Amino acid sequence: MRAIAIHRIVAVLAVLGTSAAIGGQERDTRVRLTAAEVDAVRTEVAGAGTSGLPAVTTRVLFGDPAGPGLYTIELRIAPNTTIQAHTHRDTRTAIVLDGVWYFGYGGRHEQTAEKALARGSFYTEPSGQLHFARTGPGGATVEITGYGPTDTMYAK
Repeated sequence: MRAIAIHRIVAVLAVLGTSAAIGGQERDTRVRLTAAEVDAVRTEVAGAGTSGLPAVTTRVLFGDPAGPGLYTIELRIAPNTTIQAHTHRDTRTAIVLDGVWYFGYGGRHEQTAEKALARGSFYTEPSGQLHFARTGPGGATVEITGYGPTDTMYAK
């Protein structure tokens, strides 16, 4: 619980310290969402910086992952889902909000390279670094913050 609170505080501070200019005007970047308000944010199956798998739903909590600037997304990954090795153009940080997220670095999905990351765990997705992940029978929820635009490029 403490790690989740710390990550949310860091994300809020980053947001408060960031502003985006739109048409010469400053855009208001203040965001405060209760857990119920987060749950009410529209979900989508695919989007910039996501796996594109139907078993993964995405909520954009801040910014626009497809455009320039800071963004935060929440991924809810169904039980027993595997995401094959891929990269992103931006460096991203993430925290596991719920469940267990089996995460590893490398060019192909190998269970021996995974680390089981339970609720409150933190990890990074460095720009251009191949990585992969999966869930077990309980699924997982992960919050990712990066500086867009982002993308997802699967390993060949």
